[in-house]
Amino acid sequence: MDNLNALNLIDGQWQPAGAGAVAESINPANGARFGMFADSDREDAKLAIAAARRAFEESRWAHSPRDRQMVLLQWADRLERRADLAALLTQENGKVMAQSRGEMAGAISEIRYYAGLARHIPGHFMEVEPGAYSATLREPAGVAGLIIPWNAPIVLLVRSLAPALAAGCTVVIKPASQTAQITVQVLKELAAVESLPKGVLNLVMETGHEVAQQLVASENVDVLGFTGSTQIGQAIMAAAAPTMKKLSLELGGKSSCIVFQDADINAVAGRLAIAATIISGQQCTAARRILVHASRFEEMKHALKAALEAIVVAPGDVPGAGMGPLIDARAAESINGVIQRAVDSCDEVVLRGGRLQGALANGCFLSPTLVVHADTSAFFCQDEIFGPFLVLEKFEDEKEAVIRANHSVFGLSASVWTGDGDRAMRIARALRNGTVWINDHNRLFAEAETGGYRRSGMGRLHGYEGLADFLETKHIFRDAGLV
Repeated sequence: MDNLNALNLIDGQWQPAGAGAVAESINPANGARFGMFADSDREDAKLAIAAARRAFEESRWAHSPRDRQMVLLQWADRLERRADLAALLTQENGKVMAQSRGEMAGAISEIRYYAGLARHIPGHFMEVEPGAYSATLREPAGVAGLIIPWNAPIVLLVRSLAPALAAGCTVVIKPASQTAQITVQVLKELAAVESLPKGVLNLVMETGHEVAQQLVASENVDVLGFTGSTQIGQAIMAAAAPTMKKLSLELGGKSSCIVFQDADINAVAGRLAIAATIISGQQCTAARRILVHASRFEEMKHALKAALEAIVVAPGDVPGAGMGPLIDARAAESINGVIQRAVDSCDEVVLRGGRLQGALANGCFLSPTLVVHADTSAFFCQDEIFGPFLVLEKFEDEKEAVIRANHSVFGLSASVWTGDGDRAMRIARALRNGTVWINDHNRLFAEAETGGYRRSGMGRLHGYEGLADFLETKHIFRDAGLV
């Protein structure tokens, strides 16, 4: 798609930014401009928040779960007919087509999952004293502000938006500027559902920070959902403190993958290479640290190098591409600089990656890097490096493996690779992570809650608990007396 013009959606109307500002959408694979989008400011955000507040207080949306279910189901059906959206996602984000198709399918599945839950948000009723009754109801929290990242812009939008709408909230969405076009196309299919009340869905785009800051600070925003870096999450927590709004934060990660001596090293190496380079390494749950039993360490080193070298780095729409570009030139330059610092200070460089030249020089491409290092306190073992960079580490026994893996401020995800089921459960239980995969990595489902320990965030996404951030519990008491 070319010459796209993405507008804000405020109170049921698609419209430009109030000040008339626009910004460019750039294809990260070749640096070409393919569209424009509204570049908004604080005043646009205020209008959107006001529209969401009116819709919450004046429409029947918060009180009609059947209406909410039907809107979500119709949205999913409309998206399913838009087979062209995967190509737009690849064009704007850079990820390979298989990942774009998978993201769209996962998002549609999640919408349908929360459509089902929209009609199952029960409270309870009990006689607490003779003739005295207590009822608890789960009610929508109010207006939800959703700040969405660019790395998986549709599934990460849906995993917040679908439960917010199912719960009965109204919303204001602030997408990443790098993926404004695909966000607008996906939300057009929701806005086109006739039974969606005006003002329930609002979208405000920007290249700066005023819209996001207004969502965080506004007294009229009751819930704030954010996916992004731990540093920004900490800033949001501080800025939101005066209003005491509910927060749902999925933040950074540094996933450790623990490989024991009974694993099939060649098979595991291939799967870990894919887990490390998904979305060009720009996924919070991507494999970052590979911990290998000492007896298989050298074997894994060679197998993992070969698996990473075999990944075809190319534009995401090229047949056979295994990894596309990073999201933009700024990210590619920054991540490449951090990786080169790591290469200069690690114990051993197994595979040296870097910026690609020749036919791919105009794109934001970065080939994978693999290093070996023993000291887990090194910055590149501790910091989230949002690109195709892997650290290989050695351990002698289960205890050391757990100590190494848990030496992190993060706690989002990890994986354990072994044929010993008891060992797998022991390790999974000992790891301080919100998700632990056994003989797998990066498997996420609408039905299963995910989220982080420690500095990887707060709240849970997906599953029934995904509704919790968008609900309040109300206790109603009545003393009716006895006959």
